[in-house]
Amino acid sequence: MSQGNSPSNLSLIGPHQLEEVFAPFETYLSPSEDIDRLQTWKGNLDRLSAAWRSSRLLMAAIEPQTYQIRYANEAFRQLTQQIRDNDAIASEIGLFDLFPDWGDTEGELLSRQNLLYLVLRDACGWEAEELPFIEEPILVEFPRNADRPRFIEFWLDFSQVRVQRSDDKADEFADVDWQQFRETKNWKSLEERLIPENYRIDGYFLLEGCDVTGRESILRLTQLLIDRESILSPEKFQMVNQRLRSMFRVRDTVILCAERDRVQMYVSLGDRDFSPMRYSLESLSGSHFLRAAQANRVWSVPDLCADCKTDCERWLLKEGVRSLLLIPVVIRASDTTSENRQLAGLVGMMSDRPHNFNRRDCKHATELIPAFTCALRQAIQQRVSSIRNIHPSVAWRFLQEAERQSWGLPPEPIVFKEVYPLYGISDIRGSSGERNRAIQADLLEQCQLGLAILDAVCSARQSPLTEQLRLDLLEYIDTLRDRVAVDAEVTATEYLKQNLEIYFDYFGQCSAEAKGAIEAYRKACDNEHHSIYTARSDYDLNLNRINTCLRNSWERAQERMQKIIPHYCDMEISDGMDRMIYVGKSIHADFTPYHLRCLRYEQLRAICECARAIFGLKSQYETTLEVTHLVLVQDSPIDIFHDDNTEKLFDVKGTKDIRYEIVKKRIDKAVDRDTQTRITQPGMLTIVYSTDEEWEEYHLYLRYLAREGWVSRDIEMGCVEPLQGVTGLKFARVSVEPVHEG
Repeated sequence: MSQGNSPSNLSLIGPHQLEEVFAPFETYLSPSEDIDRLQTWKGNLDRLSAAWRSSRLLMAAIEPQTYQIRYANEAFRQLTQQIRDNDAIASEIGLFDLFPDWGDTEGELLSRQNLLYLVLRDACGWEAEELPFIEEPILVEFPRNADRPRFIEFWLDFSQVRVQRSDDKADEFADVDWQQFRETKNWKSLEERLIPENYRIDGYFLLEGCDVTGRESILRLTQLLIDRESILSPEKFQMVNQRLRSMFRVRDTVILCAERDRVQMYVSLGDRDFSPMRYSLESLSGSHFLRAAQANRVWSVPDLCADCKTDCERWLLKEGVRSLLLIPVVIRASDTTSENRQLAGLVGMMSDRPHNFNRRDCKHATELIPAFTCALRQAIQQRVSSIRNIHPSVAWRFLQEAERQSWGLPPEPIVFKEVYPLYGISDIRGSSGERNRAIQADLLEQCQLGLAILDAVCSARQSPLTEQLRLDLLEYIDTLRDRVAVDAEVTATEYLKQNLEIYFDYFGQCSAEAKGAIEAYRKACDNEHHSIYTARSDYDLNLNRINTCLRNSWERAQERMQKIIPHYCDMEISDGMDRMIYVGKSIHADFTPYHLRCLRYEQLRAICECARAIFGLKSQYETTLEVTHLVLVQDSPIDIFHDDNTEKLFDVKGTKDIRYEIVKKRIDKAVDRDTQTRITQPGMLTIVYSTDEEWEEYHLYLRYLAREGWVSRDIEMGCVEPLQGVTGLKFARVSVEPVHEG
């Protein structure tokens, strides 16, 4: 295929030009060409040219040997913008030059398929209808990777092309069993046999194209919308936004999602970050958004200046939006009385030009309604059902609510009524003080290294300022030895930077001893924290070992406990582990009092396992950290509910239930009313209860645990010092027995 460095531009051919065009064509053709064939072509083009001039079809005459474009109609020239009035015969513009989509590989394959079609038709006697593979259209994106590409579907017409063998004796298909081939139709084997040099092609291909941009844009946008990723994710939103920009010639898009009596609006204006805004449905009353939803059809707003009733619309107008095309997503809900409740969402295209949208845009928008409905339903389902790693035992209720909302039904609160709470905590005793001591040790060591630098500098060069810096650092060291403030980790590091490290360049020139001291300081601080972190690293390692040990032990126990009855279990790890269990008939329909008692006993056994695991850890690693264990008993059920506005998955309802939450937060620091010592002690299991009935039940469990060898038979009992707003609590405490050999 020949390519010119500056290809000539082609002309639109009219009837009056045919004689001039075909005059040089006679010399261009080989002597063996039949002049009658040329006259036939002139007649055909004479008849076609009038239609070509006004046709919306893209048409061009293609030379079969080189795939160079010889003639093009107005529609084709406007598309390519490379073809202007000029001598068509002299042009060297190739079809594959204009449409790189086909590329070298695709172009070669296309050439071989076309030639095979002609050979089978003209040289082997096949009927055209027996060769279906040549009828496939070719889809081209032009210009490729542009912001607003056009999609063209092309066909090649071979009616004016004939192929002949250059040598009748050269037949690469002579040994083909055509009868057998008609059964297998292995076209690829014929393509591999084909020898293009054996044939001479007479005539021209007629290339016909149709602009299918609207169809392809809708198809590709639909495929994007029904993908599983939520349309409300920033990445997906931007991809949809980009396609809608191209399709509707707009600047940006907006997506509204209805949630109870409010609406979340996701909008991306220009280069700003994707961000949601909230409006109440009442504040949108009379807006184009709700009018579109009530009409349940595509809604065009020609000029927002002429009709702008709400704060939301006035804000859009202020941001430069002049016209809107709104696609409502309204899902019918049989048990919904309010029209607004049926609004699942709305998609809008925003233009900075008034009267931007035409009838064709409305038609395309209407075709997109099913895809947007699917996308918003998926987004609603994912938003409700993917809340912070929902526990499997309660996931069914979140999925149920997601499905309800996706069908346009009004949201309902997610509540689990009459559930029994089982709360337990394994607390690392004195972890805060231990960390403060680690901070103190590291900072003192770093300050001592800094003091060595100042001592070396003062010995080498007397300087009043350096001496004052040294005295300041000595005072700072004395302060650190006395106490470590909450912010010491930050303030001490900043102090050393501002009063010591900024002078290192000068100090290093004072003496070799000072330079060596600086190198020792920098080496000790050469880590990701840029400070000495030895003691703190040991503390972090020990804390992580304990937390990992507790988590692994509890997770093993949870596998057993879930087999008793599915229940909700939340686990939080920081300086130890908090475990919150909720169980009841509203979570699992098979729940009975027997399951409750089984879980309570298994909870105590699991905590004893955690305590024994810590015993093993302490024997393996040297650590001063101790762990205490506590269970809070409440025999009366509570109601829990999910609130989107809080970080926790569940909150409690009612005064009695809130009292339980207060006790949970303060009980691990509680003290014995008589001795004023902590009710929790290292290596012991403490049970806190309120009523005699609760104690009778748990006293029985302690007897069972002692029988199994988990705890000692000696029980320490007492009353809890009244907590703020809570009185009447009692406790029982037993030692957890280590594992006995044999």
